[in-house]
Amino acid sequence: MKYTQSHEWIEIKGGVGTVGVSDHAQEELGDIVYVELPTVGETVKAGEEAAVLESTKAAADVYAPVSGEIVEVNEQLQDNSSLVNSSPQDQGWIYKIKLSNESELEKLMDEAQYKSQFEQGKA
Repeated sequence: MKYTQSHEWIEIKGGVGTVGVSDHAQEELGDIVYVELPTVGETVKAGEEAAVLESTKAAADVYAPVSGEIVEVNEQLQDNSSLVNSSPQDQGWIYKIKLSNESELEKLMDEAQYKSQFEQGKA
């Protein structure tokens, strides 16, 4: 699993990445009340907005950690957006993306690097 500085995670299997937000991100946002999912077939570039989370505190953009084509969205979130809170790195995934440039993964952080951001007070 790899992470972005903007708190998205991606897990790659067979050239397709599953994307969600980190546990830290969902804690900061509070209770998620709505998820605006991307459109299947849409192409996004790394760093572009791909989805939006709305919580009781604020709305937050979910950025694409890598470039590629959206190949699946988590339809469960339409009726149960709280999965982002209760299971952010399992059932609360947001979308799947077919990578167009696997070398972009090298720019992302591993879990230890990601967690060290918080220990240093950068997040």
